[in-house]
Amino acid sequence: MIELEGVPELIDPVMVAAFEGWNDAGDAASTAVAHLDREWKGEVFAALDAEDYYDFQVNRPTVWLDGGTRKITWPTTRLSVVRVGGEKPRDLVLIRGIEPSMRWRSYCNEILGFAHELGVEMVVILGALLGDTPHTRPVPVSGVTSDPDLARTMDLEETRYEGPTGIVGILQEACTHAGVPAVSLWAAVPHYVSQPPNPKATLALLNRLEDLLGMRIPLGELPEDARAWQLGVDQLAAEDSEVAEYVQTLEEARDTAELPEASGEAIAREFERYLRRRDVNGPGQAPGGHATESGDVPYLRDTSGGRTRPPKPQRPEKGRPKDGDGSTAPEDPPTGPDEDPSDG
Repeated sequence: MIELEGVPELIDPVMVAAFEGWNDAGDAASTAVAHLDREWKGEVFAALDAEDYYDFQVNRPTVWLDGGTRKITWPTTRLSVVRVGGEKPRDLVLIRGIEPSMRWRSYCNEILGFAHELGVEMVVILGALLGDTPHTRPVPVSGVTSDPDLARTMDLEETRYEGPTGIVGILQEACTHAGVPAVSLWAAVPHYVSQPPNPKATLALLNRLEDLLGMRIPLGELPEDARAWQLGVDQLAAEDSEVAEYVQTLEEARDTAELPEASGEAIAREFERYLRRRDVNGPGQAPGGHATESGDVPYLRDTSGGRTRPPKPQRPEKGRPKDGDGSTAPEDPPTGPDEDPSDG
C-alpha cells in the first residue's frame, strides 16, 4: 500500500518519466526531466528503495562530505511534483532515475501504484537513441504508443517495434496492460557526437512534449545552449574532412527522405508550431538555468569568445553505432523511416 502524505490533490496530473542509461543517448531525456524539475521547482515526495532495484557494482553509490560528516548518496529513482500555472493549471508528476538493474516488473508496478494513487491521467516517457542523423538538421522526435485509440486521437505512431528493449519499453507496456494511457517520445541523437550533454536533443524533446500536452514550458537558456552546441560541432567537424564528408552524406539522405513530407499541410502544421513556440519562448521568456546538472562540465570552454564547445565528434566507425550508455547493444533499435524506435 502506497501512502502519500503531504501531497496535495493534483489537477489533471500527467506523469513524465526519463531514465539514465540505455534509453538516454546524450543524456537528452534525463536532462529534459531535470529541466522541468528545476524550472518549476519540483518537490520530491518519494524515492524507490535502491536496495530493491540496483546492482551497486554497476551503479555505485557516492560518498560526500556535509560539514565534515560523511554521507552516502544511493542510486535511485525519485518522484517529484510540479504545478504548471496558466489559464488551465495542471500538475506534472516527474520521475527521474537510473534504469534499474533487476526486478523490472516490480519496479514498474511500484511506479504504477503511485500513478494510481495520484490519479494520473497519462504517462509520457522520454527517451533518446543513437541514429544516423546529421547534427545540422532538426532533431527527429518520434511519438509512439501501444494504444490504437491514443495513436489516432493524438496523431502518434502505433508501435510495431520488435527487438531488445529497455525500461522505457517495459514501463510503456506495463501502463498499457494496466489501462493507463502511455506515450513514448524518442529523440534521435547523432551517433558520431554521442557525448553528453546534447541540449539540441533535449530542446526537441521539450518542444514535442509542449505540443503533446498543450502547455507552455519555460526553456531558459536551453535554446542558446543548443545553438552553441551545434556551432561547436560544426567547427570541430570542419576540422576533419572525413567527418565533414560523412555529415554531408547524412544531410543528403535526410533531405531526400523528407521531400515527400514537404506538402502544404505539413508546412502549415510546422509553421503553427513555430508561432506557438515563439509566443511561449520568445523575447519575453522566463529566465532559467542551463539544462544540465550543477557541477557538470557540459562543454569545453572557448575562452577567446566566451562560447561553449562540445567534445570533438567521434570519427564514424564501420558497423552499428553504440547504444545510449556507450556500450554496444546486442541489436540496435531500428531507426529507418518505416521502422519504429519505440522500445529500445
